[in-house]
Amino acid sequence: MAERRTFGPVVLAGLAGAGLAAVAGNEAWARASGCDVPVGGSADSPGTTAVALALLAAWGVLLVTRGRVRRAVSFLVAVLAVGLAPTVVLGLQTARDAFDEDPTAGCGSVGTTGWFWVAAVAAVLALAAGVAAAVLTPRWPEMGRRYDAPADQPVAAATPPEERENLDLWKDMDQGRDPTA
Repeated sequence: MAERRTFGPVVLAGLAGAGLAAVAGNEAWARASGCDVPVGGSADSPGTTAVALALLAAWGVLLVTRGRVRRAVSFLVAVLAVGLAPTVVLGLQTARDAFDEDPTAGCGSVGTTGWFWVAAVAAVLALAAGVAAAVLTPRWPEMGRRYDAPADQPVAAATPPEERENLDLWKDMDQGRDPTA
């Protein structure tokens, strides 16, 4: 029962980490001291944004699947979360290299902005949630089968609709059978 209580916090942490990383990947990560010319934006770390968006999509799939598929997706979430960390490190290096290549930006020493740190914390949060999901998924609650497509069920002997009551027609629709067929 304790594992069921971890479902909400782990999913929220994973979504928060991936969402923050996606936002931070589109911001400037480096700034030279002595001038207000930021170099960066999505050119700093497009990989961070891409991996974070894929991670958000994987969390969505994890929520609506069950069984072996959910277990496989939980490992995909963990792999994507592990892949988010190198994109953050490479993104910072790319942002710093942009100042070295741009002669107009040589205003002083190059430092990081808060967005890099947001991305770094988001990557750690996403990694912790991804690993927790891979470990805890088998014990998490699953969506019910109520809204699944009806399986091959034997068709009951059809009686003409005019001979049936309204309540019977509604019951047939609730059970996934077409009362007009």
